[in-house]
Amino acid sequence: QVQLVESGGGLVQAGGSLRLSCAASGRTFSTSHMGWFRQAPGKEREFVAAISWSGTITYYADSVKGRFTISRDNAKNTVYLQMNSLKPEDTAIYYCAVGKILTMKGDDYMYWGQGTQVTVSS
Repeated sequence: QVQLVESGGGLVQAGGSLRLSCAASGRTFSTSHMGWFRQAPGKEREFVAAISWSGTITYYADSVKGRFTISRDNAKNTVYLQMNSLKPEDTAIYYCAVGKILTMKGDDYMYWGQGTQVTVSS
């Protein structure tokens, strides 16, 4: 079993930055692929970014490419999402998750955090 706790969300103006963190419990973090997803009110959950267990492979949704960066520190059992040039359409609850494989598909992720709210004002 893996437990995930996200933090770092908040209210920011358009053009601003936030850094989300996801702290994981369990000894398997360093061998687990990790992903970030988000869900806006009235919308379906969507993929944001993913990173391989080694940190050498990353995937991004087209909507965040060039603005968001996913990274991880296996020594700290933590994955990060650096979000720059934020837009009002980035407003959502952001979730981190542990993936069975490195993928953009939410169904392939086994464990999920409780989420952290990101609100971008115009």
